[in-house]
Amino acid sequence: MSESVNHSQPSTLEVEKGTIAIAFVHEALACLRERGIDERPLLARAGISAELLALPQARVSSAAYGLLWHGIAQQIDDEFFGLDSRRMKSGSFTLLCHALIHADTLERALRRALRFLRLLLDDFHGELEIHGAVARIRIIDRIDAATGEPIAPRRAFAYGTYLLLLHGLACWLVGRRIPLLSAQFRCAEPPYSQEWRVLFAQELGFAQAGSGISFDAGYLALRNRRDEAAMKAFLRSAPANFLVKYKNSAALSARIRRRLRGQAVADWPGLPELARQLNLSEATLRRRLDAEGSSYRQILDDLRRDMAIDRLADREASLADIAAALGFSEASAFHRAFRKWTGSRPGDYRLPRARAAAGGSPLASVRSSRERPG
Repeated sequence: MSESVNHSQPSTLEVEKGTIAIAFVHEALACLRERGIDERPLLARAGISAELLALPQARVSSAAYGLLWHGIAQQIDDEFFGLDSRRMKSGSFTLLCHALIHADTLERALRRALRFLRLLLDDFHGELEIHGAVARIRIIDRIDAATGEPIAPRRAFAYGTYLLLLHGLACWLVGRRIPLLSAQFRCAEPPYSQEWRVLFAQELGFAQAGSGISFDAGYLALRNRRDEAAMKAFLRSAPANFLVKYKNSAALSARIRRRLRGQAVADWPGLPELARQLNLSEATLRRRLDAEGSSYRQILDDLRRDMAIDRLADREASLADIAAALGFSEASAFHRAFRKWTGSRPGDYRLPRARAAAGGSPLASVRSSRERPG
């Protein structure tokens, strides 16, 4: 492993209960709308209020998004949201995991995954390249036979979903976040590009010559830490378990968020005390957060927003109790803050949440009675 890889990094990662922007819900639903399929039953089963679709600031829990992903995959028999001219049929992700689980190193697992996905998809494929200390998963778009040129760029959601699946699997196999050096996309920049910076890397480019992600090549030598028992547990909660768990955790804002998440809201420090705890001056702390496009106030608001959305799924908890746990002296203040954060009311998030089929994978869509080890 190259010297730049941090050997002291924890081998396991804290489960981060984050949220997904409503823009990704719209992207996921596009395949239903193109087919004239009513999206409302799937939204209801995932516990997502249809009213949230009209609110650009709204967010949904990663668990709800995972259930929606599962429902769409079953509805159209495609685990890739209809983003390729060939369907990635239900059960493909489970078979992919079976194909990877016995690879001894990350490099062998990634090369195997890329070959597997190339068999499933027609419009683009990925290749693993190593240039000195940098590894890159490069997406290669299909060549148009008539023009001899690459086909028109796919949606950012197509490239992003493909790379997110690969990166999430890679992180899970080795039991740690693999920091990305950069991410590039051949397509135009979408309105939700800031979300890609959280999921991938701060260094993000659009309208580039090609699409892909880069990381320290030293990680390729890491050993696969998983076995079949771990894989079965992983599949039961995929993709919700890696949509937010393996997001960009190296950023200062992410480190601060993890620090606060482990404390009661009443114990959260002010900016001067936080700077002291981090051995930074206030000015340096502000400057570094600003360079990441964040601020301490934004971190506090985003964390309370995500905690609120998570707690609202518990129908036994009253709004007054949730407000108090989040540091609001009155429920009315919580209502105002929640509307500011999401553009919606807390009550819009209190729909009954459907459960995935017992033993089923929200991504794999394979009934346990039919699953066969590969």
